[in-house]
Amino acid sequence: MAQKTSRPAPHELERMPPEERQKHLEERMREIIAYAYERAPAVKERLDEAGVKPSDIRTIKDLEKIPLLRKDDLIALQKANPPFGGYLAVPMDSLERIYQSLGPIYDPQRKRGFGFGAGLGPDFGKGQIVMNTWSYHITPAGLGVDEALRRLGFTVVPTGTGNTELQVKIMHDLKVHGFVGTPSFLKTIIDKAEEMGYDFKKDFNLKWAMVGGEMGGEPLRKLFQEKYGILCLGGDSYATADVGTIATGCEKQSGMHITADAIVEIVDPATGKQLSPGEVGEVVVTPFDEVYPLIRFGTGDLSCLIDEPCGCGRTTPRLPKIMGRSGEAVRVRGMFVHPRQTDEVISRFPEVSRYQLVVTRPQHRDEMTLKVELADESVDKDKLRGALDKDFRDVCKVRFDRVEFVPKGTIAEGAKRISDERVY
Repeated sequence: MAQKTSRPAPHELERMPPEERQKHLEERMREIIAYAYERAPAVKERLDEAGVKPSDIRTIKDLEKIPLLRKDDLIALQKANPPFGGYLAVPMDSLERIYQSLGPIYDPQRKRGFGFGAGLGPDFGKGQIVMNTWSYHITPAGLGVDEALRRLGFTVVPTGTGNTELQVKIMHDLKVHGFVGTPSFLKTIIDKAEEMGYDFKKDFNLKWAMVGGEMGGEPLRKLFQEKYGILCLGGDSYATADVGTIATGCEKQSGMHITADAIVEIVDPATGKQLSPGEVGEVVVTPFDEVYPLIRFGTGDLSCLIDEPCGCGRTTPRLPKIMGRSGEAVRVRGMFVHPRQTDEVISRFPEVSRYQLVVTRPQHRDEMTLKVELADESVDKDKLRGALDKDFRDVCKVRFDRVEFVPKGTIAEGAKRISDERVY
């Protein structure tokens, strides 16, 4: 896809009059669709089946002609045509990394990844130490965020989650300036520091936090700022493993600004038709990504568009927050858990006749309780609990908090396998 020398830089696009910016976005959209149609067989097949040619897509409104691509579709495509389901548009030997995320889905490392710091000033990051607690395992978040932070000039301490006392020591000894991760894990670290006898505000150097990956984090962000003096940079930054960064916050904390290197739509999940600003629908992303062009990728997340200018000077539309999920998957502590995964775990245990995973959020932390009905009450429950815990962590990459063995008939026939009972 040819690069145009006259193309505005992202920071210029973010402050353009909306009509002028849309002209540039639609130009890039036409380029990426034509490129993907030529280079990615699955894109060509999808458009051909819909009777759509790249030349038919001239405006953002025209994207409605293309069926949505959902995560379940991508899983099926990768299973039928491994490893990338026909969406890889470059030679595989040109890839620097290949990740794996929920599904399982293989994610190639792309030129377009995770971005932070827009609108926060030219010195943001220089000479500062930041803890990156996103997992450095097989998913792209940890390494993608690491690269974005280092590009901004940070010294990064890759800690991941867990080992809370060690996290406290690192944060204290290195006089860490910034934290990146979920709000609930930052709260866990602060609580542990106070249990260990520290006065967090006096004894630590934490100045800011970029927290996300959880719905309902606003009370914690308010707590961090008001009680501990930790600046929370614009609320949630919003990204997925599939398409990278979708929106980022700013210093005015008035929502998340949509990225300038993708088309982001809010659509009716049932029809794929675009909705007006203020209407809640599914977030759909077409990234300008020459490596892995997922045209009209439905994230399954619900939000709405705010199209009023922001006090930070950027004119890009904003998402106020992520308001829920349109599908069956539930995001817990920054990771998606899908009934397909929980079914896979439970299928290994014939002694379980029925189950339900219940997600709640007491004290601003996501908790999961696995409710289990047994086929045989004489089973060794402690042994079963340990085996369920191990297999659940292996498959879902996140652990439940407890197992409750409940009497037969407690879980209604046909009940949701994952019941999200969180109240925000």
